[in-house]
Amino acid sequence: MDLNADLGEGFGSWPMGDDNALLDVVTSANVACGFHAGDPSIMRRVTARAVSRGVAIGAHVGYADKAGFGRRFVDIEPSALRDEVVYQIAALDGFARIAGDRVRYVKPHGALYNTIGHHLEQAAAVVGAVADYDRSLPVLGLPGSAWLRLAADAGLPVVHEAFADRAYTPSGTLVSRREAGSVLHDADEIAARCTAMATGQPIHDIEGGTLKVEPASICVHGDTPGAVDIARRVRSAMEGAGVTLSPFTQ
Repeated sequence: MDLNADLGEGFGSWPMGDDNALLDVVTSANVACGFHAGDPSIMRRVTARAVSRGVAIGAHVGYADKAGFGRRFVDIEPSALRDEVVYQIAALDGFARIAGDRVRYVKPHGALYNTIGHHLEQAAAVVGAVADYDRSLPVLGLPGSAWLRLAADAGLPVVHEAFADRAYTPSGTLVSRREAGSVLHDADEIAARCTAMATGQPIHDIEGGTLKVEPASICVHGDTPGAVDIARRVRSAMEGAGVTLSPFTQ
């Protein structure tokens, strides 16, 4: 099982999360590419640290919306979105190569991630951007999303993801952050959920029903309060259950 986290999401003097501590725990790093968060110096630091720790580097592409942290829908023309995603992947890939590796996969962020779950034009734009840049790059997302369906149709490697600290609807989508209970904070509960997902057991959805997800990667959000402790507890619990942690891409 792969354990990923969103990293490099500060900007200038404003930090977001403890990137160095999380890079000692996770196996893949979704690194902000300067649009929803991050800047060139942060991208350089995080990619260098990731390479030194043997952590796979992923391009965490998003809307150009730093003020909203990329969590607001942007009604952007598909052709412009395609170009912006190529730009972000290439920028991060440059720093990854300086550090001695390369971008290994692509994961959209925030509102873009949610939007391309159903918005066909924007989903096609992001798929087109990845295909333009490197058709061998795996793409990470929710099972059943338009984004992954179109990516598979285009011949891109598709990887299913689940979320350690987010509540699910009965249909397997994420509960909106605007709703109560959408983000989980109890480290023991989160660790137990992750272990269940990693071992093929069902979890509870927001309404108390059972839901089975079969991810190749589990995400712990780097900006969640207590993220480092949660990530450590998740890793310890999964390894205690006999789950081997390693990047999903080589």
